[in-house]
Amino acid sequence: MNGYILSAILAMAAATVISRAAPFVFLGRWATHPAVRFLGKATPPVILTLLVLYCLKGVSPTVPPYGLPEAVALAVTVGLHLRWRNALLSIGAGTGVYMALVQSGIMAAAI
Repeated sequence: MNGYILSAILAMAAATVISRAAPFVFLGRWATHPAVRFLGKATPPVILTLLVLYCLKGVSPTVPPYGLPEAVALAVTVGLHLRWRNALLSIGAGTGVYMALVQSGIMAAAI
């Protein structure tokens, strides 16, 4: 391994450690501030909403299978989350249902 690659790896590792530690170092004394608490509560749902919208941006309701695999997987994800409030379970099951529907071709054959 030459020096260039090693220095690039060390720089990336340092950037990762600094970016992970920065909130704790710089915001530690403001952890109880209402704005920081609000951001801590509001940010995860906003990020997940953006991820869902990004995943659904390429779905076309006019082209078979008309977005049915996405709709079924979304319904499974929302239903499980409303029932058990477990993000890992709902996201994992929704992803599994979507992949099973797309890879098996069940929706394409049904239409």
